Amino acid sequence: MLLRLNTADNRPLHEQVAGAIRRAIAEGECAPGDRLPPARDLSQALGVNVNTVLRALRALRDEGVLEFRRGRGVTVTPGAAGRSVLLGRVRDLVADAARLGYSKSDLIDMIRGIQ
Repeated sequence: MLLRLNTADNRPLHEQVAGAIRRAIAEGECAPGDRLPPARDLSQALGVNVNTVLRALRALRDEGVLEFRRGRGVTVTPGAAGRSVLLGRVRDLVADAARLGYSKSDLIDMIRGIQ
């Protein structure tokens, strides 16, 4: 798995790491059931602190993209690719709405209004 961080990105590092992993899953570099490298290896490859990687992995676990199993490491969940793509689109939508002056609750109201 080849991950890269954009040095011009001003988002927190853990969000950038999570985004890079999401992209790898969405682009098929990691398939459902695949094990991710250990957090220490990922941190060395990306040049970030291991705690930053662990924070990103926990966020992806909470989103349902990754699964932690004792003795088996961190694996990609079934359906993670589709979920990663959808989450990316949702994040883009929320960011676009904020630039236009809409809140998250405004977006929720808009979505509820769609038939």
